[in-house]
Amino acid sequence: MTTLTDALRRRRRPDQRLLAATLRRALQLLFKPVAHPRVGIAAQRRWQEALARTNPGASGMPHHNMEAGGVRCRVYQPEGADTTVLYLHGGAYITGSPSTHHGLTSHLARHSQARVVVPDYRLAPEHPCPAAIEDAVAVYQTLLDQGTDTARLALAGDSAGGGLAVATLLALKQARLPLPASLFLISPWVDLTLTRLFDTDRDVMLSQAWLADAARAYGGDHPERPQCSPINGDLAGLPPVLIQAGADEILLNDSHRLARAVRDAGGQVRVQVHPQRWHDFQLHAGLLADADLALRGGAGFLRHHFRQSDHPAAEQTRP
Repeated sequence: MTTLTDALRRRRRPDQRLLAATLRRALQLLFKPVAHPRVGIAAQRRWQEALARTNPGASGMPHHNMEAGGVRCRVYQPEGADTTVLYLHGGAYITGSPSTHHGLTSHLARHSQARVVVPDYRLAPEHPCPAAIEDAVAVYQTLLDQGTDTARLALAGDSAGGGLAVATLLALKQARLPLPASLFLISPWVDLTLTRLFDTDRDVMLSQAWLADAARAYGGDHPERPQCSPINGDLAGLPPVLIQAGADEILLNDSHRLARAVRDAGGQVRVQVHPQRWHDFQLHAGLLADADLALRGGAGFLRHHFRQSDHPAAEQTRP
């Protein structure tokens, strides 16, 4: 069995350093130039689907498709799983799908030994805000209707999916639905106004131009509203939150600002910043030891809070 010590040793191996450098360069050459307003969104989507095939899924992880609340979903189902993670994929609200995140979500299912449900929510510009929130809430409501216990249910997401996860929680609160046991966020994008971006040119994936174009497509003339920029919403009463980010990413400030806002609202939150790592590096699970280590940490956080069945968020009842 692989131990944490073994994983830490692998991080220091020369082949991992070379692999990290290779992945960084590949993203600079193959991802970032295409994730740009000068490239049509249909072409961006096709290219990202193709690139995602280079990220290996967790071998032998059973998965199937289902429909929940009228939304197509991919479901990863480890044998004997009795907990559930509703996972919202990233892609700046304009790209991404369960397929582009197959590597990350299948490994998260393996590490957490939880069922991971990944909705294929509607994307902008065809479906601007709040379409994605409506889809996420519809899937969540279906899980509740199927008897899923919120003490055994978590919400997670990366990048725009991380912001969507927070916006979904705000919608659940407004609808007086019971909240999940915890929230796991990877490099969340929670402020579509882009006024407080991290000043770095080291981000090998994201550019301000692409984010601004996506923010217009999804948020229209009012990207500051809490549905689009949930950092501006009422963050009181959220379940425990874990945020992971890379030190070399343009959205790093969003992670720190969200953590401060959750703490100011009285919530529990931890932030883990991984040095020399880029936006959404967890997508390379199965290849990059740091990605596996990060996902193991996220899975441990989820498992810990699944055990806390007496958490107040799990006791809320529908009106």
